[in-house]
Amino acid sequence: MFQRILVPLDGSKLAETALPVATAFAERCGAELILFHVIEKGAAGSVHGEHHLQDAGEAQAYLDELAAQFATPEVTIENHVHTESISEVPNSIIQHALEFEIDLIVMCAHGSSGLRDRLIGSIAQQVIQRGTTPVLFFRPEMDFQQLRFPPQRILVPLDGEGLHEDALPAARNVAQKCGAAIELITIVPTPATLRSDLAGPGLMMPIATSAMLDLAERGAVEYLQEIGRKMNEQEVHVSGQVLRGDTAGEILKAAEGADLIIMATHGRTNWDAFWQESVTPKVMGRIKIPILLVREI
Repeated sequence: MFQRILVPLDGSKLAETALPVATAFAERCGAELILFHVIEKGAAGSVHGEHHLQDAGEAQAYLDELAAQFATPEVTIENHVHTESISEVPNSIIQHALEFEIDLIVMCAHGSSGLRDRLIGSIAQQVIQRGTTPVLFFRPEMDFQQLRFPPQRILVPLDGEGLHEDALPAARNVAQKCGAAIELITIVPTPATLRSDLAGPGLMMPIATSAMLDLAERGAVEYLQEIGRKMNEQEVHVSGQVLRGDTAGEILKAAEGADLIIMATHGRTNWDAFWQESVTPKVMGRIKIPILLVREI
């Protein structure tokens, strides 16, 4: 599934934290790495307290050095500098992912600065929101020294209604390549953790609401058993469990023993997602392990 992996780099050590995991992924999948730098129009002289690459020759030398450092007999590395200065870095990454026929983008979130960044998100989040290529996402707060990669346990949250099943092919592929086990989870809310649009009716009809949620839990168990049965037939070790509570909170708790989360996302902007109570931004903002996001079809 993953044959060409794009790693956008800005010259900072923070961005380079993606390289060991991208290289491990490439080794396991037999994929090619493409290191990529965009010359940013009007860029500051430093990025994350380090020198910001602003010259095409300097950027090419930088990528050549990294390619030599991370190349292995199993991994071929190309590099590319987008020499025309642009102001929309996320769009350039998305366009080059299409041009290079990229299967996976590996990025570390760079944090945010002004109000616009806090509402819309970092470059990594914008790439996820605007593009269609799967993104392997890291937070800078992660303990990269303790990161277990290739992963041995992959967590796949599902909604029980089939809306997030687009994550399953990627999970199966990664599990097969890495020899990892998959844990499927579905979260059924409690009356106290219902979405805001359902909380009012739930308070008015507590007994009926509780019975409805208990019925949903039984249905979710059957749903996961069926998904697990199909995936086990494909020589992938799969287990599943139904959890009760707040969706994002339960995913984060379940992730404490996992090495990688694979989720399907609709890709709404952070602002829209806030109003529609999307789970993905809430998980992305607090997750301590890598998360592979696949756009829903």
